Amino acid sequence: MCYDISFTSNIELITDYLPDLVIDPQLSIDFDLTIHVQAQAYRKYPVIIFEDARYKLKPFEWGVIADYMNTPEKVKQSRQYMCNAQSEKIINDKKSFWRRIRSKRCLIPVNGIYEHREIKGWKNKVPYYVHLKDRPLFCIPGLYHYSPIPDVETGEINGTFTLITRAANSVMRQIHNGGPNVFRMPLFLPKELETKWLLPDLTDEEIQQILDFEMPSEELDYWPVFTIRSTKPRPDNNVKTAPYAWPNLPPLGVDESTEQKNLFS
Repeated sequence: MCYDISFTSNIELITDYLPDLVIDPQLSIDFDLTIHVQAQAYRKYPVIIFEDARYKLKPFEWGVIADYMNTPEKVKQSRQYMCNAQSEKIINDKKSFWRRIRSKRCLIPVNGIYEHREIKGWKNKVPYYVHLKDRPLFCIPGLYHYSPIPDVETGEINGTFTLITRAANSVMRQIHNGGPNVFRMPLFLPKELETKWLLPDLTDEEIQQILDFEMPSEELDYWPVFTIRSTKPRPDNNVKTAPYAWPNLPPLGVDESTEQKNLFS
């Protein structure tokens, strides 16, 4: 699945993407923090929705709070599983919560995402930074929902979102090659399908056509980076998205190594 994204640009890049965008006055972005956003931190993140006949950029929390999570205890127990939505369940699974909210479609602006690769003989997985070639900003489709219960601290009804994933293409299969949701990737789209995703009158057939799109591997650029889920600074003092040369890292498609490595050593 995809639990790590990166946005290091500026709001102007998003308004260039959608010139008629209305920016929520409560939106505030710390770009020092958004270079790596982790799903289960449930932080607010800028999300594009179509609401009241306008395109809006609003601060929503990653991780949908569904209607059945009507107590803080249920939110704590179940929200961790609501950060990604499998594309296969949005139209075809009539019991899925994602099908129920399929009309609440959103776009998640990013510069890129992180995914972890498993190598046999290595203690920790190796993170990779992945982005679309020739697109400094792109948007991953998602779904959104307003929380059924007020925020325990502010009393506000928060908007929440999930990021859509699909079966991985050939390159992403080699990067996301382990774990309980192996061989999946975000639903990367060309811009014309990204903007179509927000149209309010899409039929189920049109939604499914978008969900079925597979981004060709040659449209992706990617490289290994230093561990992203640690407060330990990079040895080379570069930013999280910069390439990192792991000693003895086998090439993609070769997932075994005789030398055990520890990302934190």
